Amino acid sequence: MDPLGAPSQFVDVDSLPGWTDAYEAKQLDSHQNPVEKAQADVRSPFPYRKDINAKIILWKGDVALLNCTAIVNTSNESLTDKNPVSESIFMHAGPDLRDELQKLKGCRTGEAKLTKGFNLAARFIIHTVGPKYKSRYRTAAESSLYSCYRNVLQLAKEQAMCSLGFCVINSLKRCYPLEDATHIALRTVRRFLEIHGETLEKVVFAVSELEEATYQKLLPLYFPRSLEEEIQSLPYLPADIGNAEGEPVVPERQIRITEKPGVPDDASDEEGLEADLSFIGSHAFARMEGDVDKQRRLILQGQLSEAALQKQHQRNYNRWLCQARAEDLSDIASLKALYQTGVDNCGRTVMVVVGRNIPVTLIDMEKALLYFIHVMDHIAVKEYVLVYFHTLTNDYNQLDSNFLKKLYDVVDAKYKRNLKALYFVHPTFRSKVSAWFFTTFTVSGLKDKIHYVESLQQLFTAIPPEQIDLPPFVLEYDARENGPYYSSYPPSPDL
Repeated sequence: MDPLGAPSQFVDVDSLPGWTDAYEAKQLDSHQNPVEKAQADVRSPFPYRKDINAKIILWKGDVALLNCTAIVNTSNESLTDKNPVSESIFMHAGPDLRDELQKLKGCRTGEAKLTKGFNLAARFIIHTVGPKYKSRYRTAAESSLYSCYRNVLQLAKEQAMCSLGFCVINSLKRCYPLEDATHIALRTVRRFLEIHGETLEKVVFAVSELEEATYQKLLPLYFPRSLEEEIQSLPYLPADIGNAEGEPVVPERQIRITEKPGVPDDASDEEGLEADLSFIGSHAFARMEGDVDKQRRLILQGQLSEAALQKQHQRNYNRWLCQARAEDLSDIASLKALYQTGVDNCGRTVMVVVGRNIPVTLIDMEKALLYFIHVMDHIAVKEYVLVYFHTLTNDYNQLDSNFLKKLYDVVDAKYKRNLKALYFVHPTFRSKVSAWFFTTFTVSGLKDKIHYVESLQQLFTAIPPEQIDLPPFVLEYDARENGPYYSSYPPSPDL
């Protein structure tokens, strides 16, 4: 209460519900234990951490009204920006704040500066300047926005602050896409709390009604509230999840600095001059790219080295991956033609492809390729198997050899290296012939991994029935053609 007895307009952060509160209540109401249901063998780079989640609050409201150690103000280089966040902070802080800001003599993009809170409930205000966004300078904008969040957090750490209220730093006036900016904000805070979690007790994301839905959608990716939510969020992580501190990574700009640049870390001093000379040219400066047009010409002439070809292929795959992370692929996902299920008898992840669910003539096949990359990129880092159900497919579901060849050429080497088996379920004579020609004359290294499976009984010898979600029509077809073996096994309710 204020001195006149009227209720205070300020909001104490300790009174706000935490990020996990509503989720845990929902789980109790539904009598579910998500931790036990999840498969802990597939982990996110942002794993479930109850201690970190306890520090996070998502609140729809005015950051200026938060009663915490410090709040964040987003402004321009002269600290005079007139955006809704700044105007509310100035209004509640009083005229002394403007006088204080004049002494700071501005703030550069990405930097953070500290003032008192004056008439605010917050003791301090941390002022920062977000970048102006232009798509052609996206990398620079990402780095600057990361610096905003990182410098704010660092300042809070240096001042031993207990609680911090973030506004959305990327203002509409600066044209930064909200979803892209939210990824950077959340992962930067997450990485900071992983390393310096003991320094902050509460971090509040104060958002508007327009911003709330985006934060609700992306928070589970970086602050999953259970193992189940962690695994469900994996396919939706962007291609660039930053380095150990959340900073955007540009592979072409990475320079590896070592004590002996020409020698790998594990090389011993006893190997002498011969070892040193053998690695000349392998360090970062010696790997600088030359004339790109010349490289393309050499490729056509068959003179480019295998290492250079692999490097170019990796760059090409990374471009596809970035596009897959940015594209709206919800229409392809709704087909349920590709999904992750359990593990096989060797503990390898099982991925299912349902041929009948791919209407080749009705969908954009390039988007289908992007969706495959989007889903499979994190799966293919470990050994996995594919189960392809050819059951009841027709001419409208047949993937032509040109598409399959393009898919095989585009994907990273890890896809081919870690694929241990491809189970081709309910093949026809025509499909066997097509597969033989494709694996013999079009691609190499795949033929020995294909196993033709005539019945589910045969499939269950490699993959336990409880570890694979079967479409109902597959069960019905197999029962009709091969007898009702295991027909009592319930199909997936989602398929």
